[in-house]
Amino acid sequence: MGEYIIGFHAIEEALKHTTERSVLYICRNMEKRNSILESLGRTNPKITVKKIAKADMDKMVSTDDHRGALLQVLSSSPSSASKKNETTVKDFLQSLNSQASATVLILDGITDVQNLGAILRSADQFATSLVIVPTRRSAQANATVERISSGAASYVPIATVTNIVREMELLQSHGFWIYGADMNGEKLTNVKFPHRSAIVMGSEGSGLSQLVEKRCDHIVSIPTKGHIDSLNVSVATGILLFEVMRQHS
Repeated sequence: MGEYIIGFHAIEEALKHTTERSVLYICRNMEKRNSILESLGRTNPKITVKKIAKADMDKMVSTDDHRGALLQVLSSSPSSASKKNETTVKDFLQSLNSQASATVLILDGITDVQNLGAILRSADQFATSLVIVPTRRSAQANATVERISSGAASYVPIATVTNIVREMELLQSHGFWIYGADMNGEKLTNVKFPHRSAIVMGSEGSGLSQLVEKRCDHIVSIPTKGHIDSLNVSVATGILLFEVMRQHS
């Protein structure tokens, strides 16, 4: 059956880059901007465009938030975004020039797909070189995450790994300094990020795992003045990535 992609921007990016045989479904008499998707679909020989009724589209997916557009990727292979951008930490490091700057984002147990999608959107906006995601206890880059990221997941290189600590050690051996995010860390305003920096974000509930925190070179925090305990992990990630990019610019 393949996978379904919904969300205007996610479908738009998939139509631009997909090499898989796919079907683009467009509902009659819905959002006008879907005509842009229809035009993109008709220019790609791999895409079949079909006009259907909204009631029929509602039956195809478990949500009615499709806004009248649905892309069905008929291949049984993994998500087009994750497949295209899949890499390994080793390959990433081998591709770096010896003097090149780079920012790596390590996600330690981000299980909510909404947060992962928002994080990948920030990673794309703030020039993140690589995102590392564990195979266990973590959301994965799938069609839902692609939609939430508004297509940004198509552009961010992602390495899915079995052992985060081992990959952290590999990064450190190639000149990366690793900064874990925690409320009790050094204030972000006092931190100078080197040209090779890695940011580690912990899970939404328990934060950094013990072994991962021990492997970090430094722990940093974001100064706040609010009344609640902490920032949402996707918001905190965006702030940290922006600061690294600002310092490196």
